[in-house]
Amino acid sequence: MSSTMNPQAAPVLFEERFSNNGMKLGVATLNQPQTLNSLSLEMVDLLQARLTEWAADQQVAMVILQGAGEKAFCAGGDLHGVYRSIGEHAGQGAWGNPYARAFFEHEYRLDYCIHTYPKPLLCWGRGIVMGGGMGLLMGASHRVVGTDARVAMPEISIGLFPDVGGSWMLNRMTGRLGLFLALTGAQLNASDAIYGGLADHILDPARWNELCQLLLEQPWAGNPSQGGPAARSINEGLLRRAIIALATAPDDVLGPLRQHTFLINGLCGETRLDDIYSEIASLEHHDDPWLARAAKTLLAGSPGSARLAYTLQQNTRLLSLEDVFRMEYIVALHCCASGDFGEGIRALLIDKDRRPRWRPATLREADAAWAQEFFVAPWPADMENPLSDLGRHA
Repeated sequence: MSSTMNPQAAPVLFEERFSNNGMKLGVATLNQPQTLNSLSLEMVDLLQARLTEWAADQQVAMVILQGAGEKAFCAGGDLHGVYRSIGEHAGQGAWGNPYARAFFEHEYRLDYCIHTYPKPLLCWGRGIVMGGGMGLLMGASHRVVGTDARVAMPEISIGLFPDVGGSWMLNRMTGRLGLFLALTGAQLNASDAIYGGLADHILDPARWNELCQLLLEQPWAGNPSQGGPAARSINEGLLRRAIIALATAPDDVLGPLRQHTFLINGLCGETRLDDIYSEIASLEHHDDPWLARAAKTLLAGSPGSARLAYTLQQNTRLLSLEDVFRMEYIVALHCCASGDFGEGIRALLIDKDRRPRWRPATLREADAAWAQEFFVAPWPADMENPLSDLGRHA
């Protein structure tokens, strides 16, 4: 194993572990456990550069992405940095915040890179996997969550919406489960993450090191005579079988999402957001604490975020992943300039009073007409979407 960064200073650690047959495993570790590995612009850029390098290195058979510490893989994006930029560029419009422009563009490019990565990529999601952490996990070819995983897209509580491709992912869940999760920020355990299609395997964290050792013992393909699609197929099979050998079966007891699927599909089956909102809100005093908490989170969350999450799922239902990223980028920039994003961060992380003053204050005010301005491209008329090149092949 060789370390290429100073572990005392680097926000992301990179290693290249040599397997028994001389092939390498690239290992990237988010190294900010004190902030639950929240993803900063610097971390995004470091990951992008190294993933690009490993993709071109024929000796690298596969990549592992993990988080330092035992509490979280990644709890989301660097909200403090975004909050500072919102304050510094207040009143300058959705295109007037250069940090927000760079942060969201680079983050979405990284997420897209993972979705389209040419080699097997194992993402180890133990503990908290939320927001930006889900953006990293969802695109990996092999998504493994710990038995202690807490998976969610909780953006409604901070005045944003499920971004990082969340609109695409939630739209592909069974029935109306994705809409329910977007509106309530409901947390899923490992079993429900599997059921919802947000992860592929469950692993006891106590066996993680055992899995890493097993991976070093695999007969990885990838030298020049074995490269290309054939090598990827071989290596994906080796990785999958190694995971399955140690994986934990989903709990026999139904997780709350699976248990309440029929109810959720009924609640979210209405055609108007106002009616769906009312149906979920009626669960506030439900006997099941998971459902009651979901309703309370919706009621305390940003009405504007609820409207934007709903509208995005409606507008992206038939779009490609690339087009979803492009649309989310526009909406995210508007949220930084005129939405509730800054206020949500203030209430949660800055003043910590947990009393956000949402504007609009009600869903009736945050109607479909109000949401339309968030979908208008904010850049100059002679510019393309900065993510317009996603999906284009040379």
